[in-house]
Amino acid sequence: MNRSLRRPSRPALLALGALGIVGFGSSAWAATVQLKLEVPRLNVAEYHRPYVAVWVEKAGESGPAVAQLAVWYDVKKNNNAGTKWVKDMRQWWRQGGRALTLPADGVSAATRAPGEHVISLDNSAALAALPPGKYELVVESSREAGGREVQRLPLTWPVKAAQTVKVQGEHELGALELTAKP
Repeated sequence: MNRSLRRPSRPALLALGALGIVGFGSSAWAATVQLKLEVPRLNVAEYHRPYVAVWVEKAGESGPAVAQLAVWYDVKKNNNAGTKWVKDMRQWWRQGGRALTLPADGVSAATRAPGEHVISLDNSAALAALPPGKYELVVESSREAGGREVQRLPLTWPVKAAQTVKVQGEHELGALELTAKP
């Protein structure tokens, strides 16, 4: 298992709690949250993998992002040149992407091939630190020589009852499913 994706150890949580970053024993750490995201295969002459950003906003408010959860971009380009195109995810860029230094540990990852992908958010410190309330998990996809699409999925935090939300993308995103369990 990738060390950066594991649930923080008890000493790490105690240290974060002592710093006021997270409350140890918080119900947020007990939640299971995952996002299934489908990257569709588009029938185009020259296919480019999409850049994808996932963040959280307060429900009913447009930005700023209250938690950055994932940014998929071309991480293999020399001198971090893949970051040049992240601003094409316009909503993410405006809602806090421009303030994020990439690569960001636990947030940045490489672009994905067409197919279904699962993002486990169980260990997201940004998600765990959210105050109780109603939020929207926002997913934006942008592709070179392609389009751009944004989808929103409601999320109540902390998770006290099982929640499943499904949304169907229109062109740059396929099926999205957010599952949260206490």
